[in-house]
Amino acid sequence: MPAGMDTTGLRVRPGRSVNLRHYDPADTKPFKNKQKAAGQLENDIARLVALQDKLYAHDRWAVLLIFQAMDAAGKDSAIKHVMSGLNPQGTQVFSFKRPSDEELDHDYLWRTTKALPERGRIGIFNRSYYEEVLVVRVHPEILARQKLPASLVTDRVWTERYETINAFERDLARNGTLIRKFFLHVSKKEQRRRFLARLDDPAKNWKFEAADLAERDRWDDYMKAYEQALSKTSTNHAPWFIVPADHKWFTRLAIARLVVEALESLDLAFPKPSRAHLKELAEARKQLESGA
Repeated sequence: MPAGMDTTGLRVRPGRSVNLRHYDPADTKPFKNKQKAAGQLENDIARLVALQDKLYAHDRWAVLLIFQAMDAAGKDSAIKHVMSGLNPQGTQVFSFKRPSDEELDHDYLWRTTKALPERGRIGIFNRSYYEEVLVVRVHPEILARQKLPASLVTDRVWTERYETINAFERDLARNGTLIRKFFLHVSKKEQRRRFLARLDDPAKNWKFEAADLAERDRWDDYMKAYEQALSKTSTNHAPWFIVPADHKWFTRLAIARLVVEALESLDLAFPKPSRAHLKELAEARKQLESGA
C-alpha cells in the first residue's frame, strides 16, 4: 500500500469505547476507487506468501486470524482472496456454525481450542468464540441450551465472558500465538443489496436463508453487542480492527496489509544451518557436481 495509508486508524485501542456510527463502512481512504488501488493487493499477497514461508520454516510462532461480521459482509470472499496463493499445509481454516450436542457438553471455548493453529501455521477462524458474546447476547435464550448451572447465569455473565476471552487470548499470546481480529463493518443498506443479489443469482441462492432476515431485524441489537465486544476485548496482544466492508476490494486490501504488517512484526527468518549441516551440504554438492 502507498506510504500515505495509515492502518492504525482501523485499530481499536485498548479501553476505548467503540461507537460504530463513527466508522464509515464505505470508507476507502486513501484510494478514491478500485482503479487507484490497482496492484496493491497483488503486491501484499506476494509479500504474504514470502512471509508464510518464513513463518513455517521458523516454527516458533503461530498466527490466529479471527473474522467476525454480520451476514453478507464478505468474510468468505475476503479469506478466499487474501489467502490465495498460500501454502495449504501451512494454513488452517475453520468455520464455526451452530454448536453440536457434543460441543454443548463442554465449555464454549472447547471447540475453538481444538482448532488452534500449530507453530509455524496460520489459523483462520470464520466466526469464533466471539459468537458467545454476540449472537448469544442478542438471543440470550441460547444460554438455556448451553446446560450451564443456573447459579452461574447472572447479570455478570457477559462481563465474565469478556474476562475469560481476554485471559484466554493473553495466554495464547504468552505462548507464541500472534492474534489479529477483524470486524468487517458493512452497512445495513449494503447488506440489503447483497441479500437481493443472492436472491437474483441462482448460483448464490444457497447462501440465503429466511433466518437471515430475522437476524437483520435485530440489527441495532447486534451493533450494540459488537460495540461492547470490541470495546471490552481489544488488547495490545489481541487487537480488533474495524475494516470498512461496503467495498469488497478495499476490505481485501486492508486485511492483506494488516496481516502483512503483523507477520513483519515477528522478525521472521529462515533457520541458520549448523556447522555440521553446512558440512553435509558441502559434501552433497561435491557428490552431485561429480556426477555421482
